[in-house]
Amino acid sequence: MVRVKIPATTANMGPGFDVLGMALKLYNYVEIEETDEESKIFINGEESELDYKNHLVYKTLTKVLDNFKYKYNGFNINMEECNIPMSRGLGSSAACIVSAVVSAGKIMNREFSKEDIINIATEIEGHPDNVVPATVGGMVISLMDENKINYSKVKVPEELKFVVMIPSFKVDTEESRDILPKSYDKKDCIYNISRSSMLISSLYNKEYDKLRLSFDDKIHQPYRKKLIQDSEYIFEKSKEFGAIGEFISGSGSTLISVIHKDEEKFMNSMKDILNNGKKIWNIKLLEPDLEGVQIV
Repeated sequence: MVRVKIPATTANMGPGFDVLGMALKLYNYVEIEETDEESKIFINGEESELDYKNHLVYKTLTKVLDNFKYKYNGFNINMEECNIPMSRGLGSSAACIVSAVVSAGKIMNREFSKEDIINIATEIEGHPDNVVPATVGGMVISLMDENKINYSKVKVPEELKFVVMIPSFKVDTEESRDILPKSYDKKDCIYNISRSSMLISSLYNKEYDKLRLSFDDKIHQPYRKKLIQDSEYIFEKSKEFGAIGEFISGSGSTLISVIHKDEEKFMNSMKDILNNGKKIWNIKLLEPDLEGVQIV
């Protein structure tokens, strides 16, 4: 039996479209036991009515095992603690995939390196921006070069906290992709390159006064805000309450504010705003997870 702890991740982080990602201290725990019987999926201890063959953990697990010619009969897969919400832009699919890849390695008694996990998981996920931070932890710059994943960690100052605002409604990933333009003007590309560069430099130098400018972009957020009700209003209030930056997490619908002081005051003010809106929001104060996926 193998039990895996996997963090949520936020991707894009403003101007870093498909490049920047960060692991957060919000976790799923996945327990997998090999059996001689037909596979079963359990959610928080109760057997799921969903077809196990369509579950992403099962599909990933068996795909990896099949690739290594490992013979198996079935599995009991228990999603015993599912704290990462699905379809909210917090890396739920990457969490399923990475946890399954790590579990497959343990089941086969193979020592997968971090690079092995990243390469296998990215091939399944299709892009590395959530997979890499889920695997190695922290904030990470990721890119693909001829099917090889290159990444570099960014040190996030300890005093920064991330206010994660998760709404009751989802944003469909395909819709969030389809709403983006097919091409961009050169000035918009320069706009994003300059801000993503400034974002990394501002974090390293703790130049917090430059973060708000650095989190802006013209590649995805102006379009995806249209799919997230009240996002403009929430961002305006976030700025008013003292946040030093805001961004859409992944493709949405989660919104994130960055703060570095007056945590209690900000949280109370933002909760009042969200509770008085038309939709239900869950608000969490999170720090970056620095370890990534763990066998526990």
